[in-house]
Amino acid sequence: MRGAKEWVRVSDHTRTRVGAVQVLWKCPFSDGQYVSECAWEGAILDNCPFHPEGGCGVEKLGTYPRVEPPGALIPRFWCPREGASISLLPSFLAARFRGTLDSVEDAVAAVELTGSIEAAVDTVHPPDVEAPLGFEAAVRSIHRRVVAVHTVLLALVTLLPEHFTGVAPTLVGFRERLGPGRILLRARELAERHLRALSAPFGFRPRGST
Repeated sequence: MRGAKEWVRVSDHTRTRVGAVQVLWKCPFSDGQYVSECAWEGAILDNCPFHPEGGCGVEKLGTYPRVEPPGALIPRFWCPREGASISLLPSFLAARFRGTLDSVEDAVAAVELTGSIEAAVDTVHPPDVEAPLGFEAAVRSIHRRVVAVHTVLLALVTLLPEHFTGVAPTLVGFRERLGPGRILLRARELAERHLRALSAPFGFRPRGST
């Protein structure tokens, strides 16, 4: 019987900075399973994003850690012909944000439910957890997520009119169209071909680009 680590593969890519590429890994694990199974050890890069025809000698480079979930490592490969690294981001993780897409979505959903960032602070950053954020820091953290997610949802309405014409660029609006459940992960699958044009935490558009 083949183990899960033998068949997980990756697809799509986008340049994130000079000398580096980020690739979306359609990882079938939850964040907890990803860590407990050490799933990065079995990651497979089917094709070099720079040289899909092959022959460039792409090889495993190692890993780098994520702060959240604790213990998670991100696999990397190296293309010697391009002189660039290729990192494989599991599909459940947010890009350039701490944590998972689900945790980002939860923060934005709390704001939409309560009606304001300030009212959502205790829900998103409970004061009884170890080393809690101060109120102002929590507000800034949530605000960054709200702006980022609503920006992406607005872009999706434009990029995917076959799915989202007339949909309000909010989680509530997208749930009315897609049904209940996790929106960002499902929308990321629908928008896979556009990820290089979409910003964090959803897509891989480089910082500072338009």
